[in-house]
Amino acid sequence: MNEDQNTPILSRKHHERESVFTAENLLREARRQKSLAAERVPAICVLDPDGDILQNLIESRRAKPAANWACYHTKLYTFDDEGIRLGIVAHVVGASFAVLVAEELFAAGCELLINITSAGQITQLQPPPYFVLIERALRDEGTSYHYLPPSDYSEIEEQNLGVFAEAFADFTPPVHRGATWTTDAPFRETVEAIQYAREQGILAVEMEAAALYAFSQARGKPVVCFAHVTNQMASIEGDFEKGTAGGSYDALRVIGVAARTCLSRKQR
Repeated sequence: MNEDQNTPILSRKHHERESVFTAENLLREARRQKSLAAERVPAICVLDPDGDILQNLIESRRAKPAANWACYHTKLYTFDDEGIRLGIVAHVVGASFAVLVAEELFAAGCELLINITSAGQITQLQPPPYFVLIERALRDEGTSYHYLPPSDYSEIEEQNLGVFAEAFADFTPPVHRGATWTTDAPFRETVEAIQYAREQGILAVEMEAAALYAFSQARGKPVVCFAHVTNQMASIEGDFEKGTAGGSYDALRVIGVAARTCLSRKQR
């Protein structure tokens, strides 16, 4: 018997079939109900699960709400970074929510999605905070299995990884590259699970990347995920210090480099 048949959530998936319920149709009905115009979102959009980046942008009067964003669950803001217009959605925490919003953003015109999320340190590279460009993510969540057949990891598309490979070589604080562990249950990170992740060379634990990369591969939509390693899972006093303005200063610099790298590649 196929081992997937012992796990109901894995045994009833038909990854080659089209979905009946689509983001395009949801947005169509939301626009009808809310009397909104069909308006494209910026080509580059950001998911900000913690909300600190958007909070900083609002406080500095750099962000403004997108009036015609038709999502039922979130608000889209736009802001300018050195002449590049970006969209940003805050508080998109967890795999299923992140992919739901990703589907809607790409249906509305997004061409690159950047996710930048707080993460807990698994392998000690240096004291937090620092960043990890996520190359692959351990699939310890449920959403990715709706997009791709079972495997240990979801991975960034190789061509997308290549685009960003050298962009952060001289960035401070460092942007390391490597694997993370995506969990649905942060308060179930047991000693055994952490030890397994560490033995696999995993650098940090977060809540979105595995699902977003599975979505990216299945849909052919470019996504790049960054882990902002800010904590040691509250195992020490004084944890979760993210840096200036809740870490948003450095995070916005990461976003800016990623956006300019993407645009530079498109112009070649």
